[in-house]
Amino acid sequence: MPEALTGPYTALDVTLDGGVAVILLANPPVNALSTDMMIELSWVLDRISETPEVRAVVLSGQGRTFCAGADLKNRAATIKGPGDLPQHSRRTRECFHAIRECAKPVVCAINGAALGAGLAIVASCDILVAASTATVGLPEINVGLLGGGRHGMRLFGHSRLRRMMLTGLRVDGNELYRLGIVEAAVAPESLMDEAMALARELASKSPLASVLAKQTLNVIEDMSLRDGYRYEQDMTAAIARTEDAQEARRAFLEKRPPVFKGC
Repeated sequence: MPEALTGPYTALDVTLDGGVAVILLANPPVNALSTDMMIELSWVLDRISETPEVRAVVLSGQGRTFCAGADLKNRAATIKGPGDLPQHSRRTRECFHAIRECAKPVVCAINGAALGAGLAIVASCDILVAASTATVGLPEINVGLLGGGRHGMRLFGHSRLRRMMLTGLRVDGNELYRLGIVEAAVAPESLMDEAMALARELASKSPLASVLAKQTLNVIEDMSLRDGYRYEQDMTAAIARTEDAQEARRAFLEKRPPVFKGC
């Protein structure tokens, strides 16, 4: 494990497997999103962005649950006076943004229930795989709250998202696959193997091109077609001048695997 990623962690379990960082949400019994988890997740993902040894990330939950939502017990202890709620809300937002803005691609392995804030974590990742028994949902309506709809829009269409948000409907792994939201719905015991295989494939690509590709996708998401494609063209021109791009072309012509340096 690189020293930059060494804990201690109280709400995460972080390991390194080759070039893949494996992050498990670890706040038993249901991995509720606590203040400690938000702080630690943001911290480690920012570190991963600047750790060359890490090429990709797998994010999952420890035990049978991915993340059952916000830690309501922790919320009561955190929000006590003026300014506490805005600070808590900002911390929550930045936790999700830290996943989306991590320079390395993040594969989400949805091992169990991903509810409320858990769904927002899922939607902030780059590539999704799920256990067939996993479920995602927005149950806040059942406790007089709301939230997660904007993140849900990154995954679900108009009617399904509104049904989920207005009724608390949960969607299982097989349905997520049918809808094209996850890349695979597999038996629970095969989930991490599936996620690691994807992450290793991502890690095999040019690290510089991978970083710039993710950055480009994030930037153009809210652009018009004209502006977005122009941005892509500019980034493609920049990448084409790198040593990794030249090595990829040489390797293709020489029929061998490329050896990337990240420059």
